Amino acid sequence: ILEMTSKYYEASAFADYKADVERPLPMIYQSGYLTIKDYDEESDTYLLDFPNKEVRKGFMSVLFAGYFKRYEDEASTLSNDLCRMLSNGNVEDFMAEAKAFLSSVPYDAHEPLKDAKAKEKHFQFAFYMLLRLMSGSNFVYNEKSSSFGRADCILEMKRYVYILEYKLDGDAHAAIEQINKKGYAEPYATDPRKVVKIGISFSSETMTVDDWAME
Repeated sequence: ILEMTSKYYEASAFADYKADVERPLPMIYQSGYLTIKDYDEESDTYLLDFPNKEVRKGFMSVLFAGYFKRYEDEASTLSNDLCRMLSNGNVEDFMAEAKAFLSSVPYDAHEPLKDAKAKEKHFQFAFYMLLRLMSGSNFVYNEKSSSFGRADCILEMKRYVYILEYKLDGDAHAAIEQINKKGYAEPYATDPRKVVKIGISFSSETMTVDDWAME
């Protein structure tokens, strides 16, 4: 989804109905989830994106439910709970809820994950989905680049900025050290919001959060 939205396309890439698992863009566009936001006459290409926040959240709920084999209303309830926790700076309850959620994902949802890279991407996607579902004026950046490096995930909220770094079968404190060493928080040095750094270690055996640290 990150790779498909907010990009310019030739009409042939999305205007026909020849969609499949490898090329879902036409189906997503024809279903109305994505719309034309702009047209570049010089390159004859169209900018596709979600019409508004409500449609984006609805699409993410559908995707969430299908990927994790849950009901859409469960996704909505969970996202609202998580949003309240992080809005109040309650990282401990957020991590407990996230760990419980990942522990409840059916085992067969993990079966296609054959190697470490696929498992790490799975966890990264799971957390992105949880944060992206959260309503309001929150901004989620997956693998956000800066002159200092690339943070796994950054969540900007009204009063807090959360910088998340993930490790698979690693050390949560080492993830915090990476955030500090790479200077992922530097762009927010003059930001009035409180910056919270979270290191998360996932287990490839239990397929959930193994350990986490905060600074």
